[in-house]
Formats: sequence, structure tokens, C-alpha cells
Amino acid sequence: FVEALGAQVTKTGTLELLRLPGVFIIMTKGEPTAGSVGSTADHIGLSVRDLADVREKLKAVGIETQGVFAAFPDNLRVEFLEEKAQTLPVVAHHVHLSVTNGEKLREWYVKTFGAGVASRRNLPSAMFNGGEVDFLPARMPTAPTKGRTIDHIGFEVKNLEAFMKKLVADGVTVDAPYRELPNFGLKIAFILDPAGTRIELTEGLAGK
Repeated sequence: FVEALGAQVTKTGTLELLRLPGVFIIMTKGEPTAGSVGSTADHIGLSVRDLADVREKLKAVGIETQGVFAAFPDNLRVEFLEEKAQTLPVVAHHVHLSVTNGEKLREWYVKTFGAGVASRRNLPSAMFNGGEVDFLPARMPTAPTKGRTIDHIGFEVKNLEAFMKKLVADGVTVDAPYRELPNFGLKIAFILDPAGTRIELTEGLAGK
């Protein structure tokens, strides 16, 4: 991510993160139970200004591309979309969720987070600041994300403690309750979407 895609290494407290425009990527040391393909979070998508240049940089660090996809270490699947008009070389674009009922799951994201209703390639999407969540039909049964290469996705939330109380009242499944992490300068909680995608909610990452 750093050498080929220009991700910046930053810290919040003692926590180290990789930053690309529109997204933070947190890497934790450990052995994933499996790659991203086969879980609800099939892959992440990045928008790039020059796909040929990105392919060359990936090749230089030992990562081959097949079409618009690349297999990163630990079987992380990444899709690249070329947008020659964009000003930045690499920008976060989407997270691809493989689900049985995309329309219904999009409704959950719209209701839960106030996401915008959208579509891409005639398939349902939910729009957020910094990117979108795409819901595509699963070709086979998918597993929850916890423990896999894409362990979770995440959103920054204002007034997280109050937001979590609302989610609990609404019956949203809580994976890890609200807590404060002074050493990291963060407040966090984890929930699950109806398909089993683990979602981290943070307060404090904005502006890092």
C-alpha cells in the first residue's frame, strides 16, 4: 500500500494506520482465517488516475493484476477503477459486499447510517462521505467477516455514545460495546449488519 499506492503512514496515539484519500486502513498482526473472497466483504475498490502506472508499481513489489483485480498478501482482493480526470493518483472508491438480497441490505444501511441511495452497474449501492458500499449478488454462501483478511469495515460517527444507544434501541446486533481508548484518542464500538459484516464505529479518526 505504501510503495505501490502511496499510502501515508500516520498515528493516532500509539495506533499506526495507513491513509489513502477517503479511507484509513488498519493492519493488525495475526493469521487470518481466510481471504476476503468468500466472506460478505469480497473486496475493496480504489479509484486510480493511471491504471497502467499502478500495475507497474504493483508488479515491482511482487503483486500481479488480472484485469482490474489484484490479489494482495493474505488473499486480500482489490479492484481498481481508472478515472483519468481525478486529481489524486489513488482514492478510496467502494467496498463490495456479496449478499443474497442487496436491496434489503441497502435499506438497512440507509436506515442505520443515513446513507444515500444509489446504484452502480444497475446494482444497489449506498453512498457515504468518502466512498460507497456496493451490494452484489453472492455466487455462493458467504461467511461473516470477523477473523478474515477484511475483518471489518468502518465508519466515523459524531457522538458515538449516543448513536450506539440508538442502535441498541433499534435492535442492531452489537459485537463489542462502546468504549473509550485514551491511548489511541478514540471511542469505538463494533456492530454487525444483517449479513454478518463486522462494522467498526469510531469517534476521533476525523482529521487525523
